[in-house]
Amino acid sequence: MNLDELTLTGLFEELPFWVDIPPFAQMTVIGLVGAAAVVLLIVAPIGLMGTYAERRVSAFMQDRCGPNYVGIPFLPRKIYTNYKWTRLFGLGQSLADGIKLLSKEDFVPPKGEPFLFIAAPVVAFAGAIGLFAALPLSDGLIAADVNVGVFYLLAVGAIEIIGVLMAGWASNNKWSLIGAMREVAQVVSYEIPMAMAALCPVLIAGSLQMTDIVAVQRTGATFWGISIPDSIAGWGAGWMIFQAFPFNIIALVIFYICVLANLKRAPFDLPESESELVSGFLTEYSGMRWGLFVLGEYGAMFALSGISATLFLGGWSGPVYSLLTAIGLPSIVAGVAEFSYKAVGLFIFMMIIRWTLPRLRLDQVMVMCYKYLVPFAMACLLFCAAAALVAR
Repeated sequence: MNLDELTLTGLFEELPFWVDIPPFAQMTVIGLVGAAAVVLLIVAPIGLMGTYAERRVSAFMQDRCGPNYVGIPFLPRKIYTNYKWTRLFGLGQSLADGIKLLSKEDFVPPKGEPFLFIAAPVVAFAGAIGLFAALPLSDGLIAADVNVGVFYLLAVGAIEIIGVLMAGWASNNKWSLIGAMREVAQVVSYEIPMAMAALCPVLIAGSLQMTDIVAVQRTGATFWGISIPDSIAGWGAGWMIFQAFPFNIIALVIFYICVLANLKRAPFDLPESESELVSGFLTEYSGMRWGLFVLGEYGAMFALSGISATLFLGGWSGPVYSLLTAIGLPSIVAGVAEFSYKAVGLFIFMMIIRWTLPRLRLDQVMVMCYKYLVPFAMACLLFCAAAALVAR
């Protein structure tokens, strides 16, 4: 049962005029409100905590003091110096940056296109938060369980490119336009191996629906035609990385690399590329318009990490879920706990990669995509199809 069916249907039925609304309109309203509620309750905290986590990870790796130690010295100096908890664990840095963003001048380039310039961050942010609508966070906790879930997620995830292109064109800045065109070339190219890798678990599951893909990893799992008992599959042995072994593992690596390219994360951060493009498509943005791009990026990072976990690592099903349900916790709570550690782990790994690997050249990015990822993704797709045939 979906989240909207659990809570919103009964709430709307209390309204006196609800019975006069056509059934199709009722379903539309319930679906939109349910999806908006899930998105707004998840994306905003993820964006805030993502920026904080990125600062802490980068500061730890580079031995920087600010994000780990800056606090608010509201206590006597001796206490503030000797006790780390009084420094608020670096939250003072994030608070100062938030105040800075809110107080910055709302600037539009004089010869730019005002409407597109203002709309670009909204479009990019909408594409990021739209991913959460079809993402199963737990058993029954999904806003819209559409029957073409994988295609929906791939399509919505590509909307951000429209916002980036709008930002580059509307800025009337050659560096911004070059960065936007790099984004177009990069994302459109990497969508090909990304879609092929995503289809590997789809072939095994026989469905595009995200809940069905999770269900196959809990029950009905097979290893090259050998059925895995449900009692063992539910503890992690039925994850997609173990089905069609080892080709789904390769598909996961390809999918994750393509996710990094789609998100413009290092070593694929060519659309921003401050060393030669100032800041790429973000050059003319400041204040909360710049902040919308950043919040959208962190929201998409978590969503795509969750999609990777759902397609290949069992989603909300696994050892933690089985253990917590065995001791009596509700399945929805156990599912959130299982999903969270997988998604957060992949989320943090993106940050580690960013502060570890150097940026690639544009030709190297294209060579990696078309010469290596596409052929390997096609091979994985072929062998996963063979595994699906053997299992049937």
